[in-house]
Order: sequence, then structure tokens, then C-alpha cells
Amino acid sequence: PIDEVVAAVYTKGHGYTLEESVEFTCHGSLSVIKEILELFSQLGMRSAEGGEFTYRAFLHGRMDLTQAEAVQELVYSQSERSRSYALQRLEGSLKDRISTLKKQVLSVMASVEIQLDYAEDELDEFVFPRAELVQTIEQLETLAQTYSIGRLYRHGARIVLAGATNAGKSSLFNLLLKQERSIVSPVKGTTRDYIEADLSIEGIPIRLYDTAGLRQSEDIIESEGIKRTEHLIGQADLVVYLVDSSCIAHVRDEDSRTIVVYNKSDLVRPPRGTLAISTQTGEGIGSLLNIIAERLGSVHRSSNEDLLVIESKRQFQLLQAAAQSLSKALQLADDDIPLDIIAVDLSEALDCLGQLTGEVTPADILETIFSGFCVGK
Repeated sequence: PIDEVVAAVYTKGHGYTLEESVEFTCHGSLSVIKEILELFSQLGMRSAEGGEFTYRAFLHGRMDLTQAEAVQELVYSQSERSRSYALQRLEGSLKDRISTLKKQVLSVMASVEIQLDYAEDELDEFVFPRAELVQTIEQLETLAQTYSIGRLYRHGARIVLAGATNAGKSSLFNLLLKQERSIVSPVKGTTRDYIEADLSIEGIPIRLYDTAGLRQSEDIIESEGIKRTEHLIGQADLVVYLVDSSCIAHVRDEDSRTIVVYNKSDLVRPPRGTLAISTQTGEGIGSLLNIIAERLGSVHRSSNEDLLVIESKRQFQLLQAAAQSLSKALQLADDDIPLDIIAVDLSEALDCLGQLTGEVTPADILETIFSGFCVGK
């Protein structure tokens, strides 16, 4: 014998895939797992493809495509908020919303088709359901806009600590991480290359970078570090630019991607109206974290935990496409264009909604989606 296992037998219509299947739970030894897999191989079985179990569950109607995508998003969630959003979609919240939107478009489509199927003298004067279509467009656009929130909580953000030498970047880096990761020294140019670490701010996964001080340097190694800093600044979602309050020489202009912070406020009070912190006393750190969260767009706090949010770029693009098709249909109706032409755009919107749930999604798109899953799912 190889091991003592637990076997769970699922009849048709039960289990994850709704197929007849048997699940074996064995001990976690790599040797045991290897021997069992070799035995199954000898019996003519094969390893599952990535995402094959979820794909089979989708094909057998256990879930629609939005729920299948939520499985992968749940597996790869990096934050509590991302996990919560994915779980909502897995439970069918997005599926239900798309179903409602589809019914609204079908209602408009039906009123148009009736006009096309019967002669004008057989029907009352037709009034295009403009208000219903406007409402549906707004709902589609609102749902699509949540993609920026979902993407933020799923993929996180890159924040670069930048500024002149000895402005306190490494001290702030260590303070935010609550551990000594960067060397802090009064000697200018101590940090010659960037250091990175992960943390969470308001539930947002953050990759934080401590960088070389920005200055003119003849040191080859330090100059290379400064070049890397400038490259990171260009790639960052947000730059926290530190200024030494005791020797203000040059202050970087603040914009949507840059937060100017005056450090060492315990020694010298910075100009009025500026963001002051002290990495020695911790003064102002709470305010800095709040501003970071606001700049990143984290305005959806506890009061919005039930908000339906999408994280998939595919879903975002299809929602946008559906809204655009309906907007085009609306414009055509306002211009008194024949109804048979308007019906084409309404049909295109329905097709987009069908692709969202997997009702009309091409096989190559399905293959692309499920190929990104891990083998166990």
C-alpha cells in the first residue's frame, strides 16, 4: 500500500464540477503524492489542465463565466477587500446584475421588434423608450467605473519615496514598515540603490520603494542609483517627495502623483499649509497615510463594503462596449433613424452582455481565460 486515504464519491449533479467523480485526500508527504500520481497515470489517468475543474463546472452550468473568473480572482487576492469583492462575484452578485441589465435591454429590443414586425397602421404611435435606455447606460457606466477600485485592491500600487539626500526617506521607509530595512546614516548618499518592500495601507497592497537621494554626484555607483530612482519615479503610481524642513533648497511641484512632505518638523516648523511629519516622533504619519489612500482612490471604506466591484479588464471592456452600443442606439433614435438600424446596436449590446456571462463567448476567449488558472482549480 502507498497510504491510507479518505475517498469522497460524488454522483452526477453533485460536487464542484457536477460530474461523477471521486476525490482522494491523502497525507501531505511529497513521496506519497508522487506514488499516488504515478499509480493514477498507470491506470490511464492524466493531470488536469490549468483551470480545468472550474471550466468543467462552467460547462455543466454550476456557474457562469463571471463566477468562474471570480474563482481565480479569489485565489490571487492580495487584500481583504479584494477577497471580499471576489467572493461577492463568486456568489453571483455580478451574474445577477448582468441578468437585470440584459432584461432591460431586451425590453427595449422587444418594443422595437414589435414595430418592425407589424405595419404602422396596425399599431399605436410608437414612442421610443428613451428613459429606460438612458437608465441602463448609466448603470453600465457606473459598474464599469468600479474597475479602477477593483484593480487597485487586486494589483496594488507602487509608491516611491524620493527627495534630496538626508531628507529622511530611509527613516520613513523603516517607520512605515515598522522594521529596520534601510540603513539610516547622516552621511549623504548612503542609499545608493533602491530597496523595496510590501505593506498594506487602508487595505491596499503597496510596493514601497526607498530610493537614492536626488543630487548631482560624480560617484559612478551613486549616479547609477539616481538614474534608477528617476526611472522608478516615472513608473510609480504615487511619489512621496520628502523635503528636509531645516534646509529647504528645492521643492518638487506637487501634482496628482506627487505628495510633498516636510520632514523633521520636530526640529524646524515647515511653511504654513504644508504636510509636516517627523520620522523621529511619528508626528503627521497618520495624516500622510490618509492622503496616500485618498490619492490612490481609496474612498470606498466600510460604508461601501457591499459595493459590487469588478476586477477583470475583460469585463470592464465589455461593459464599456455595451454602454457605447446603447449610447449609439440612443443617438440614432434621437435623430429619427429607422428602427431596423437601431436594432443592430441594441443587438450588439446584448452580445456584449452575453459574452460577460459566457452565453456567447467564443471558444478561444474561454481558453485564454481558463489557461490562467492554477492546476488545482
